[in-house]
Amino acid sequence: GLFGVPELSCPEGFQEAQNKALQESEQLVKKACSIPPGPETVMIFDQLSDSLCRVADLADFVKVAHPDFAFREAAEEACRNIGTVVEKLNTDVELCQSLRRLLADETVMSSLDPETRRVAELFMFDFEISGIHLDEEKRKKAVDLNVRILDLCNEFLIGTHIPNKIDKHVLPEHIRYNFTAEGNYLRVAGLHADCPDDLVREAAYKIFLHSNSQQLARLEELLASRNSLAQLVGYDTFAHRALQGTMAKNPETVRQFLEKLSEQLSKRTQKDFEMMTKMKTKLNPHNSMLMPWDHPYYSGVLRAERYNIDPGLYCPFFSLGACMEGLNSLFSQLLGISLYAEQTKRGEIWSEDVRKLAVVHETEGLLGYIYCDFFQRPDKPHQDCHFTVRGGRLKENGEYQLPVVVLMLSLPSSARGTPTLLSPGMMENLFHEMGHAMHSMLGRTRYQHVTGTRCATDFAEVPSILMEYFANDYRVVNQFARHYKTGQPLPKNMVSRLCESKKVCAAADMQLQVFYAVLDQIYHGKHPLKKSTTEILKETQEKVYGLPYVPNTAWQLRFSHLVGYGAKYYSYLMSRAVASMVWKQCFAQNPFDRAMGERYRREMLAHGGGKEPMLMVQGMLQKSLSVEDFVDALVSDLDHDFETFIMDS
Repeated sequence: GLFGVPELSCPEGFQEAQNKALQESEQLVKKACSIPPGPETVMIFDQLSDSLCRVADLADFVKVAHPDFAFREAAEEACRNIGTVVEKLNTDVELCQSLRRLLADETVMSSLDPETRRVAELFMFDFEISGIHLDEEKRKKAVDLNVRILDLCNEFLIGTHIPNKIDKHVLPEHIRYNFTAEGNYLRVAGLHADCPDDLVREAAYKIFLHSNSQQLARLEELLASRNSLAQLVGYDTFAHRALQGTMAKNPETVRQFLEKLSEQLSKRTQKDFEMMTKMKTKLNPHNSMLMPWDHPYYSGVLRAERYNIDPGLYCPFFSLGACMEGLNSLFSQLLGISLYAEQTKRGEIWSEDVRKLAVVHETEGLLGYIYCDFFQRPDKPHQDCHFTVRGGRLKENGEYQLPVVVLMLSLPSSARGTPTLLSPGMMENLFHEMGHAMHSMLGRTRYQHVTGTRCATDFAEVPSILMEYFANDYRVVNQFARHYKTGQPLPKNMVSRLCESKKVCAAADMQLQVFYAVLDQIYHGKHPLKKSTTEILKETQEKVYGLPYVPNTAWQLRFSHLVGYGAKYYSYLMSRAVASMVWKQCFAQNPFDRAMGERYRREMLAHGGGKEPMLMVQGMLQKSLSVEDFVDALVSDLDHDFETFIMDS
């Protein structure tokens, strides 16, 4: 069966696994309601969470990645059913009473360790955001809103990827071949951001981002429903609800962070736009006004012209085998951890090119498993991501339930006889996703509810972004980057050029992220919104980003992160700021420092979500932080490295 789960040898098995989980959860609910308040209450709640998550998490992965449609469909169904049960449990008054009795009992609470206390409070928080404190009618309304929001999220997500069609005669003949023809229509499925022809990029931008009334209605209903739910359960806005328990804590801090960052970036962003405009004028004298479809393309042209970083020059040094060796060596020096390839049993994997790795600590033994689903295949989503399939926890019999995760990438399959070669971007993504995997392996908490990456969104990206700093450090890269034919190491100046090239137009790139984050905050802020989502987009784009809004476009309808990162898009920037501070203070001097690696594990990885995120960061950096510290960390990363600059000049 998939992942060694015996029921999942066929799609119908999802029904069986789900029924088993539901029976188990019924027993646990009865038990929770009948025992006196004590640490056992929290343990039962966590078992309850585990029995449902073991099916839901696995199904979450299978529904997007399994090549067999029947499996995907069965998994989708299981996700929906378990989701409904979770919502019902979150509004189960009797179940909540058993937890409330515990939280109200000061004697028992003071005897609990901090992690158990935090987990009890997190479970209570789940009840409260589902409206447990409301009367029956309002509670039912909260459940209905939750279900509706789930459906709207799925519909909106599908809508963000649907291509747009246009009558082919509308486009000049010489650019039509860039798009897929369907009879008299051309299909535009993306922004063609790397295309050198300005006209193709302009057409793609205007057609792909053309407003769509159905998708607009979905977005408006989604934002309004989220707001209604938040207000129903006692929050001012959806953002206030979403930011509880995060590093930022509230929308005011996020707004401050984004405003100060924008202020600090503005001069640099202007400079970047000026450089891009110059480049555009040079290549296209008739039309030199910089437009939104120009930013990704011309920043790439400037990078290539200034640093000659053709991926083709780098790929031969980054074979997949060499990169995995590099990760293995880094983890072994920093954390005492090795990765071993493990034989899989029949039916355990969903595609024959999936590899299973055992993660083993030099003294603690086996920590968990990572399934590497690295290669492209038809119907597989083109995104790099990390899935928790099973969370770690201390079982009732004293054994530890080992965590299981999947890392999904979209690497090209290699030709026969040559290894898979990664571009620098793919190599960095591999390191990024491995950062999540290590968090999952080392967040060995007693409770499954807070294991590994089950933590605040704005903290969850810290371990993965920190790995990017290692991937961009010559001392680390030099340990593994070898030409697959000659064994020659990657020259130091090539690594320096690559790192410096990333700083070209980096302020404008970051400003674009700030714009997305601000837009997300406004959409999830005070309702009713003062204007339509498109008018808000136009206003915010011109004020925060600086490139003109293009009439009749609605980029927000392609903003898929509004689903998974609603009110939390800022998390990428805040996590990067923390990762930058940790890198500079703890690893920049010596990226292989074992004592620092152990401190990093102890202070930041070991707690999963069982400790307040800001306390973990303060424990690692040994100081408390202000909004200015976050902003300074991001801005100082944009400065060019003087030594490389001199070498290249």
